[in-house]
Amino acid sequence: MWIRPPARFLERVVAKGSIAVDGASLTVAEVVRDRFSVVLIPATLAGTTLGTVAVGQRVNLESDLVGRLAMARPAAAAADVARAVAALGWAGHISGRAGVDKAVAQIAAGGAVVVWDPDRETEGDVIFGGARLRPDAFTFLLTQCCGHTTVPCAPEVLERLEIPPIPGDGDRHGTRPHVPVDLTEGTGTGVSAAERAATVRRLAHPDARPSDFLRPGHVFPLQARAGLLAERAGHTEATVALCQAAGLPPVGVCCEIMKPDGVMAGPADLEASALRWGLPLIDVRDLRAWL
Repeated sequence: MWIRPPARFLERVVAKGSIAVDGASLTVAEVVRDRFSVVLIPATLAGTTLGTVAVGQRVNLESDLVGRLAMARPAAAAADVARAVAALGWAGHISGRAGVDKAVAQIAAGGAVVVWDPDRETEGDVIFGGARLRPDAFTFLLTQCCGHTTVPCAPEVLERLEIPPIPGDGDRHGTRPHVPVDLTEGTGTGVSAAERAATVRRLAHPDARPSDFLRPGHVFPLQARAGLLAERAGHTEATVALCQAAGLPPVGVCCEIMKPDGVMAGPADLEASALRWGLPLIDVRDLRAWL
C-alpha cells in the first residue's frame, strides 16, 4: 500500500523504519519522492481496519522516534539525513543475488558500495570503479572512510604498464602491493584528490602506456589474483570483479572504513555508515557466490 503524506511528514519517514498507520505498527518498505509504501500481510489485513482502506481514503499516521530525532537535528545534519533517506532504497545491507545485482549497478553508474569481509580481514571497504573516478569520490574516501586508499588492478594491467611489485612477501593477508605511481603530466605533487583521481583514471584507460606514470608516486596499485574471488576472497579481488561485472576496465579503488577513534569499523558501524552515506552494503561471500 502506497501512502502520500504531507511533505513535512515525509521527512520523518525512513525506509526499514517503523510507522503507525491507523494505529497499526508497520515497517516502511520504501520511500520515494512524495510517498512511501508498507506491506500488508494477511494477519494485518484480518486484524486491523487496513483491509478495508480504499484508494484516496485518509489514514492517521504517526512517525517513530528516530524520525522525530532526525527532525530535531541542526539544519546541516538534517540535510545529510534527507540525502541518505532519498537513497535508502539502495542503502544498507542487501544479501544474495539481489544485493550483488544492485552493487554491480551502483558501480556501473559511477557510485560506490561497501563490501564487508567477515572471514579474512573482518573489515569493510568502500569501493568505486576507477575508469570514471571523480575527485570528489577520492575526497570522500580520504575524509569519510579514513583508511588506506589503494587501487586494485587486474594482473595484465600492471604488466602492460610495467608497474612492478614492491619487494617483500606482502602483508599477512596476502595482499600484493605494487610500486606507487603518479601521472607524468601532472604539475603538482600528485597528492591532491584531483591528481590522484586523474592517476586512477589513467591506470584504467586501455590506451595508457608505461611512460604515463612516474615511479614512485602517491597512488598505490594492488594486484588482484588472476582467478579473482574464486582464488582469493579479498577486497582487492572484489573490487576488480565488481568493475568487470559492471562492464568497466578491471581497475578500481578501495579504502577501509576506520572510525574516528582509529579503530576499524565493525559490522554495526558499517551498517550505520552505509545508511548514512546512502550506499549498499554487500558481503564478500555473496560476491564470491554470484560473480
